[in-house]
This record gives sequence, structure tokens and C-alpha cells, in this order.
Amino acid sequence: MQVSSVKTHHEGFRAAAQRGSPRSRHAASLTLAAMSLGFAVVQLDVTIVNTALSSIGAALGGGVFELQWIVSAYTIVFAAFILSAGALGDRVGAKRVFMAGFAIFTAASVACALAPNAVTLIAARAVQGLGAAILVPNSLALLNHAYHDETSRGRAVGIWAAGASLALTAGPFVGGGLIELVGWRSIFLVNLPIGLVGLWLTLRYAEETARAPQRELDLPGQVAAVVALGGLTASIIEGGAAGWTDRWVMAGFVACAVAAVLFVVREQRTAQPMLPLGLFRHRTFALAALLGLFVNIAYYGLIFVFSLYFQQVNGWSPFATGLAFMPMMGVVLPANLGAPRLAERIGAPRTIALGAVLAALGALALLGMQPGTGYLAICGQLVALSVGLGLLVPPLTSTLLGSVEKARSGVAAGVLNASRQTGSATGVALFGSLAASASGFMRGAHQSLIISASLLLLSAVLIWRRDRFVEGGSRHRSHS
Repeated sequence: MQVSSVKTHHEGFRAAAQRGSPRSRHAASLTLAAMSLGFAVVQLDVTIVNTALSSIGAALGGGVFELQWIVSAYTIVFAAFILSAGALGDRVGAKRVFMAGFAIFTAASVACALAPNAVTLIAARAVQGLGAAILVPNSLALLNHAYHDETSRGRAVGIWAAGASLALTAGPFVGGGLIELVGWRSIFLVNLPIGLVGLWLTLRYAEETARAPQRELDLPGQVAAVVALGGLTASIIEGGAAGWTDRWVMAGFVACAVAAVLFVVREQRTAQPMLPLGLFRHRTFALAALLGLFVNIAYYGLIFVFSLYFQQVNGWSPFATGLAFMPMMGVVLPANLGAPRLAERIGAPRTIALGAVLAALGALALLGMQPGTGYLAICGQLVALSVGLGLLVPPLTSTLLGSVEKARSGVAAGVLNASRQTGSATGVALFGSLAASASGFMRGAHQSLIISASLLLLSAVLIWRRDRFVEGGSRHRSHS
């Protein structure tokens, strides 16, 4: 009798959810809050850690090389494992996997705060990256499960992205203040209360997704992906210091190329690939992945460069650096919130192209920057760069999610985020190496700006020419 009652109650709740009852809307809203916290805590570390780079370097020792690894260890693991994390969520349920990711990220944050040296901190950052890789695709899968129609899903994704934007905005100010008052270790401890609240909300309100026990994990493909991305990033970082013809740098590039080929061969032959290559035959997936790569190379590579510029070139304190980043980060939030509505009016491709062009113009306008350049002379350009990013991400993400059936939403989210995090790791490694090269920091910074603008303009051209971007995704859904 009790079993029957529970079953009836569960079926009633499901029916109510399908009708959009107040109860289901309340649960969906709190699920959105939990997922936003999961993405926010991932993004929070971008600005907080970049603000703390000089303080960490002074406390633990090391130069640009070590600082690159503190940032890149996080993004390499994030990018390499995000596809498997999405598949794992499809296999055993996105809610269970999301909660595990939150727990891993929170515990690793405490380990970062307690790190006695740079090596330990780099290792703990890698574990943080694993937690982040689990959080992001499964948060999107749970959002996709909670919001059924395209319009509400698009707006939910906009709020999800806005939560991350709020973390990006608060990160420099909060991080800079904490570093000044308490020290750099405190920037990792702020993740602890966020993690605990996010875990509780997820446990209480998120509805588990359908499981696909037949979904296997592609371990050989996973190993190949780690070797390829790790070899690429390590070679770029080492190349800036040791020279591009150094034998270990060349060996890293060779290892990357071999692992990449093995990865493609494996994904083509296995029955259940980590990355279904057939998805890239459709312009929705191909363009979203490519644009995600380009955008993150430009944006997050430049954040790393500007954190060094403010502190090591201009001699600003962590708090002053945090204040300098705030306008740049603050405009991402309203851009995220406005992007879904703009996409509804002019279409996702035009919104993405507009964001890319605006960000490219901001990067080009920064080429006049020199040591000691006043902040007011570059603030507007930094703001334009961030508004462009804010307009890009929500329509790119929502269109990708809408192009697949819900059962594959974890893999779909993983594809986009893997490409974006690969871009982050590549951007930090490349731009950091250019800035640390013998030609001097400012020359490397200007080269980074030119590369960023070129990638962003190329993104705008690609999306503008492929004017049937959304229609391509719709055809893909009909044939999936």
C-alpha cells in the first residue's frame, strides 16, 4: 500500500511538472539556482586566481612559467575530462554525477588553500579541474531536463550564464580584498560555502535524469585526449622559455599529434565513442565547437596577460587589479541576460556574429597600450571585449543543446565546453609564452591582441556566411 502511494505521488508530481504547476516551477527555479552555483564556482576561480597570480608567485616562488601551470593545470584537466563527465552523467544520472563533481571541486579548493608549495598547488588545481569538468556538462543536462520548451530553456541558460558572470564580476573585487586583508589562500576557501549550498539545493530539488546503463566510458579515447591536450599545452608553455626547437618541446608536439590521430581513429571505430565524430557533420556542432575554441583562446588568454600587465608591469596591488577587472567582468552579466532576447529578435547567428565583431574591435583598440598607460585609456576597450563575449555564450550554448535529443544533452554540452576549455588552456599557454619571450612583455601582449582579434573576426565571418546555422541544427534533430 505504501509503495502504491509513493508511486501515485511520484506520477502525480511528474504530471504536474509536465503541466508547469507552481510546484514544478518552484523546483525548476531552485534547480536552476543550484546549476548556476555550480557554473559560478567554476568561473569564480578564473578571475580570483588571475588576480592572485603575483601574490602566489611571491609566496611560493617561480615566474611566469609556474604561474602558467597554476592556471593551465586547471583548464587542461577541465578540457580533457569534460566529455567523459558528460557521458558518465548520461550513464548513471546527471544529478548523482553533478553532486560528486561539486564535492570534488570543494575538497580540492580546500587543498589549494593549504598547499605548501607550487607543485602541490598545481596538483590541487588539476583536481579542481576534474571537479569543474564534472560540474559544467551535467549542470546543463539537468537544466535541459528541467526546462522543456526552447524559449524557457534559452532563458534558463541565459540565467545560468549570468550566474557565472556575476561570479566573474565579484571575483576580482572579492579576491583582491581577501588577498589584501587575509592572504591569497583565502581565495580558495570562498568555494566552501558555495559548494555546500549547491550540494544541498541539488539534493533537495533537482530531478534525476533518465539513465542509459548501456552508455560505456571510452577509456582509451580518454587517455589519448589527455596526452594530446597535455602535450600541446606543455609544449607551448615550454616553447616560450626553452625555444620552439628544443628537443623536449618538439617531442611534446609529436606526442600531441600522435595522440590526436589515435584519438580520432579510436572514436571512429568504437561503438560508443567519447566524442561522436558524426555530430560534426552538422554545422551546429562544427561551428559551436570551433567558435567556442576561438573565443576562449582570445578571452581567457587575454585575462592572463592583463593580470600580469596590471601587477607586474604597472606595479598595481591585487586589490587595484581586482578593481581594474570589475568593469570588464561586470558588463558580461547584462550582456548574458540580454543575449537570449536579442537572439529571439534577430536570430542566434547574427547575435553571435555581433558579439564576435564587438570583442574583436575591443582587442584591436588596445594595441596602443604601453607600460604605464592610464586605466581610463583602456577601460572602454576592455568593456567592449567582455560585452562581445556576453552576447556570444548564451545563444551558442542554447542552440547546441537544442540540436540534440535530451538523452544526449550531456555529450552535447561536453563537446562545446571541451572546445572552450581547450581554447582556455591554449590561450593561457600561448599568450603567456609570448609575454615571457625574449622580445619583451609588451611585444608579446600586442601579438596576443592581434591573434585574439583575428580569431574573433574569423568567427564572425564563419557564422555570418553559414546563415542556416539554426536550421542545420533543426534538421539534425529531425534525423537524430
